[in-house]
Amino acid sequence: MSSWKNSLMLAFCALLYSISCTEAHAQRKNNVIFFLVDDLGWRDVGCYGSQFYETPAIDQLASDGMLFENAYSTCHVCSPSRASILTGKYPARTNLTEWLGGRPERDYEKLHHGVKLTALPDEEQTLAETLHQHGYATANYGKAHLNKDPTTYGFDEAITGWVRSYYHPFSPAYTESLPANEGDYYTDKLTDAAIDFIQRNKDRPFFVHLEHFSVHDPIQGRKDLVLKYEQKLTTMPHQQGPDYILEPNPDGPAISEEILKALEANDDSALHQNERVWWVKQKQDNVEFAAMVEATDESLGRIRAKLKELGLEKNTIIIFTSDNGGMAASNQYRGINHPREMLNSHFASSNLPLRGAKGWNYEGGIRVPLIVHWPGEIQPNSTSQAIVMGTDYYPTLLDMLNLPAVPEQHLDGQSFVPALKAEGYDRGPIYWHFPHYSNHGFQSPGGAIRWGRYKLLEYYEIRTVQLFDLEEDIGEQNDLAESHPEIARKLHERLHAWREEVDAKMPYLKTANSKPAPGARIAEPKK
Repeated sequence: MSSWKNSLMLAFCALLYSISCTEAHAQRKNNVIFFLVDDLGWRDVGCYGSQFYETPAIDQLASDGMLFENAYSTCHVCSPSRASILTGKYPARTNLTEWLGGRPERDYEKLHHGVKLTALPDEEQTLAETLHQHGYATANYGKAHLNKDPTTYGFDEAITGWVRSYYHPFSPAYTESLPANEGDYYTDKLTDAAIDFIQRNKDRPFFVHLEHFSVHDPIQGRKDLVLKYEQKLTTMPHQQGPDYILEPNPDGPAISEEILKALEANDDSALHQNERVWWVKQKQDNVEFAAMVEATDESLGRIRAKLKELGLEKNTIIIFTSDNGGMAASNQYRGINHPREMLNSHFASSNLPLRGAKGWNYEGGIRVPLIVHWPGEIQPNSTSQAIVMGTDYYPTLLDMLNLPAVPEQHLDGQSFVPALKAEGYDRGPIYWHFPHYSNHGFQSPGGAIRWGRYKLLEYYEIRTVQLFDLEEDIGEQNDLAESHPEIARKLHERLHAWREEVDAKMPYLKTANSKPAPGARIAEPKK
């Protein structure tokens, strides 16, 4: 055979091979990266308005995908929110309503905490189990925090546990599962593990649930990035306004401005406990936290680079979000009469213009960033005003992957694929229920409902309610409960009906003979 015929035959075979590879690639199921950041506030990202934290990889993801303005976690603390992502159910329905193992009851609290579960129920068929049934390789890396090994609920591999230090050694949980050397940074090593899993499973569909422990405390930035933000802070203009404000408990008599000023001057923990007030950070100027945010951003950038290297970037869905709002209020009571280094270790960030923080049902505790990247299916660099919630990821991902829904499992979730495709979408009302006291404020246990533009909060000690118009008042400063009684009544009735529907467990009054609910933790009396 002549040389030109040989060349023609080789070219033809190469063309057939290329076509077959392209068809195989097109027929392959989409991969899923669920990139979950711990305690990342709605305003802690550049594309959501932060002027201090630098997040080029997250901002690029928003440019390539869709950014949601009205995305919510199902709880203002971690474990219930994480369970909802995997089950498609409200915390009140599964009765996994508090972080595990939970805040101990205190003598000064008027209510016993509600009955709760202390682990993800065995009968739940998680998103991971469903994807595994459809041939997906599944991995869970980071903070699972559901009191069980994730391999028991659908993950092939898991490297999880609590972090005591972001520098090696991270904690005993990672001694064998995440080998590291002196000077290694936890966020980087966890990203290494996720990238290794992607590399090993590049020829089959995969689901990586990357649950970064960052940016949860201990607030401990990577040293090179801390230095960068220390230098940046010196070049920035002074931010106006107070560094911290005192937020009172709304479930009781209003505190006058005069008394509030006196409490600000007298930063005493016992006094603040009695008056039920808590410090909330008002400025984004924490260099340690800024470094943690950027290290997490680098993680996303590295993962996207690996996907591109492997030719997987066009058939990999990426969901980027947070488990709850930012920690603008400290974990456990902390005063502010301390050096800056000490304050940086206790107060992470500011959620302004949102009110409140992690641990509260104000927007600062439950509104979260959400970016969805679905190559070829949604308009890049788009923004959605649709209201979506943590229960919705399960049915939405099944819809995106053309897999059958599991409606008997994800009972409270709704697919927001119409919103992703810029079609008409109305989520209807969404709910919160937290029958416990929080580590992040002297707030009463309570619940909330958002229905359209309005949001009603109910507190369970004396049943105080607040009503806000979030379209006009995103900072929840103008309580409309008295001026709009019909709207308040409508939302209040709907919230109560929902609690009955899901059999929500309520806190109950302490009496001389009452006892805490089974499994509740009790704080030891102070000596």
